[in-house]
Amino acid sequence: MPKTPEQWLEEADPTKKGGVFKLFLGYAPGVGKTFSMLSEAIRRHTRGEDVVIGVIETHGRKATAELAGQLETVPRKKLEYKGTVFEEMDVDAILARKPSVALVDELAHTNVEGSKHGKRYQDVLELLDAGIDVLSTMNIQHLDSVTPTVQSLTGITVRETVPDWVLKRVNEVVMSDLTPEALQSRMRRGDIYPLDRVGRALGNFFRPGNLIALRELALRQVAQAVDQSLESYREKDEASGTVAVRERIAVCISSNPAAQYLIARGARMAQAMGGELHVVYVDLGQDNNEANQKTLAANIQFAENVGAHVTKLKASSVAHAVADFVREKHVTQVVFGRSATGGWRKYLYLTAINKFLRDAPAVDVHIVTQEPS
Repeated sequence: MPKTPEQWLEEADPTKKGGVFKLFLGYAPGVGKTFSMLSEAIRRHTRGEDVVIGVIETHGRKATAELAGQLETVPRKKLEYKGTVFEEMDVDAILARKPSVALVDELAHTNVEGSKHGKRYQDVLELLDAGIDVLSTMNIQHLDSVTPTVQSLTGITVRETVPDWVLKRVNEVVMSDLTPEALQSRMRRGDIYPLDRVGRALGNFFRPGNLIALRELALRQVAQAVDQSLESYREKDEASGTVAVRERIAVCISSNPAAQYLIARGARMAQAMGGELHVVYVDLGQDNNEANQKTLAANIQFAENVGAHVTKLKASSVAHAVADFVREKHVTQVVFGRSATGGWRKYLYLTAINKFLRDAPAVDVHIVTQEPS
């Protein structure tokens, strides 16, 4: 049976004698995450630390390959899948080697079927649990709560993601930054992709508007990590006084796939405020068919991935059930989605909102237009 997020975090709890997790975060390929990670690893190796490469993806970049050649690499494990041989990081070989530090590139990578774990971040958590420090890399678009926004901004589907709860295990985040103009210049020189792919990339993912938006998302994430570190310090510092009551945000969802956009919005709000995120589903007995159950399960899984507390309620009225939940959990902000735009559906929606406002205690209410599924 696969481990739950709570089990993973319990085993790799940074308050225990686990390894230190340092993440090099970027906003696009080519900003220098892997190069920066390798540069730090070489400095640490020079100081006498036992450093090995678990996996590095050079993508044909000469400068990256030259740096990687200065460090010991643990051979990858060969796995055959559907007649093709793949190479994945060999977690057990690294554990047997027992280095002080392991480099694990591309945290969001999905391992080929037959690997020890389905995702590379699970490999990393096992190394940390064994007391091995890990340096890793990731682009902001692969963070679960950011993915819907990225897809909306760029029109590009992000297929590999990292749950937000994994970042709770990160001890230090380093932003690998480069201006969009400098990144495009690097692209045109062929430093990121082969020259025959440059024109297409600059016209799609690497458009200026996309890069500016992605860079802002990455900078916000790093700023939030700094704020959380400061808040954690203050909570431990007895002289810092009483810590303010946290915001509690509740997102109301249905089986509609567009609910993932609402959950992502709520997650970003909670992160920005240092608040607690709740996701609430009220079962009115209307989602019994297989298709709705499948999309509902996907919505709940997404909510868990971004670190939400998920609550299922069975009731005859969404308004009454959510109002009771808000009162019981001392929720400070509620997020509702708006997908019905006209006719009787709009009337029913507005009626339900009015009933909630009548029944609920004083609370801030956000009405968010859901993205089309």
